[in-house]
Amino acid sequence: MSEIVPESPCISVCVLDKQEICRGCFRSAVEISDWFMASPQQKRDILERAQQRREASTRTKQR
Repeated sequence: MSEIVPESPCISVCVLDKQEICRGCFRSAVEISDWFMASPQQKRDILERAQQRREASTRTKQR
């Protein structure tokens, strides 16, 4: 049985902020470029970090 490969979180809002984090998917520029060669586990790790950034961004905006 093959491992499930996570889909890209890209939502076609490709704008990087000053920290080089995409405002659409919350991946770093390096994570975006590494995505295509990343293993399924590495992709899950990238998605986890992106989710943490998204949540931190939401908390910051609510203040």
